[in-house]
Amino acid sequence: MINSRFSGSQARITDFIPLPNSFLTQVMPQIQDITELKVMLCVFYLLNHMPGHPRFITYSELLSLNPLMVGMEEEALRHALSLAVEHGTILRATLDIDGKPEEAYFTNTEFDKEAVASIKAGKLPVSEAMSQENIFALYEQNIGVITPMISEELKKAEKLYPRQWIRDAFKEAVALNKRSWRYIARILERWTTEGKEGGEHRQSTKEDSPDKYIRGKYGHLVKR
Repeated sequence: MINSRFSGSQARITDFIPLPNSFLTQVMPQIQDITELKVMLCVFYLLNHMPGHPRFITYSELLSLNPLMVGMEEEALRHALSLAVEHGTILRATLDIDGKPEEAYFTNTEFDKEAVASIKAGKLPVSEAMSQENIFALYEQNIGVITPMISEELKKAEKLYPRQWIRDAFKEAVALNKRSWRYIARILERWTTEGKEGGEHRQSTKEDSPDKYIRGKYGHLVKR
């Protein structure tokens, strides 16, 4: 048993991890097992520090994590994870990683539900999910939490614009301290109409054409 007393945090505000409000209002009242709470806080911490999307943590990684497993048996870890899945705090899926099945855990968000379904259907290779820094990761890292409305806008943009354009637009917005999706969308729209040095836009169908954004509610913001 660890008896050392916590001496206080020297962390900056940016070193803290975000927890959804629903965790406190909906999940906490269901938790009766302190081990489940300990495991969930550790899972949120680990997922928050992972790159790419979707983010997930495997059972093997949790089992090898010393701070989590001090004083905890493997059976207790499995039980805590099962409770968390039952309560809807996290999602569980069995993935093929390097040729062997691995239990993986995701946050229970609409985006991660779609990602898990895509992985299971073979539409999103696990290797790509583990390595890609897509538009959703860029948004979370540079702007903040993804809302359902923003998620739809990001999906549309990811289909319309080359990945390098999206990365460059985020980089430009951050450099100018303009951390908003509206500003980034305007950059991408401007590059579409005026061109972007060193980049080519993919062939778009009429339905996917960026012109529909120019004609839309932000059309007056685009320099022609």
